[in-house]
Amino acid sequence: MEEKITAAIVNRFFEKLRKSLTVDVVVVGAGPSGMIAAKYLADAGKSVALFERKLAPGGGIWGGGMLMNEIVFQDDVKDILDDFGITAADAGDGYLTADAVEVASALIYHSRKAGAVFYNAVSVEDIMFHENRVCGVVINWTPVERLQMHVDPLVVTARAVIDGTGHPSEVATLAARKAGIRLDTPSGGVMGERPMWMASGEASTVENTKRLYPGLYSSGMAANNIMGGFRMGPIFGGMFKSGRKVAALILDDLGR
Repeated sequence: MEEKITAAIVNRFFEKLRKSLTVDVVVVGAGPSGMIAAKYLADAGKSVALFERKLAPGGGIWGGGMLMNEIVFQDDVKDILDDFGITAADAGDGYLTADAVEVASALIYHSRKAGAVFYNAVSVEDIMFHENRVCGVVINWTPVERLQMHVDPLVVTARAVIDGTGHPSEVATLAARKAGIRLDTPSGGVMGERPMWMASGEASTVENTKRLYPGLYSSGMAANNIMGGFRMGPIFGGMFKSGRKVAALILDDLGR
């Protein structure tokens, strides 16, 4: 019995991984914007793999504001909430509240059911760069990275890579530093996140969501850090709109 159970896990996982070695879109970081993008891309028939460094996808959603597990949305993202079956309560003044655990689990469930494939506890340590285009990522197990073990990584090729790594914007930083490319920012590099200003941060999260370089896109707080936007805390409307926007940008570039 034991060997059959182990074989079932190993066989199914490696079948899944083999199919993900070449995909249309890689999402680095399974936070809110990344998972929303993944669902809309998968709904459109694109193959999507999400690589999440932590064991649990969801990014900064789970803890709400200071471990009070409620988060806030503007009411103009109600249509996205409905797409994911998320229950929201009217908080007045154009705002909605939602249970953080429900939001995180709904994003995970619906993006997976749309066909996006998750790889948790997997870190992206580098990009693949051919002929002036970002065309994939270099991956390894997160414990290998954290223990600094000398273990060579593997590569996943993709037509588009989304930097959804949040505040550090790790993929764009790697691209600018190692490939020596000029990103589509005022400086050509990563500008760095500015302090808290919720209204500005919400708007700029969507505005800053863009194609940074052929094959490389940004979403969510990574987009704000790259472009020098303000942070916004436990309000998530901009993150949701950012995920939908980056999916639309990629679909336009790849062909719907």
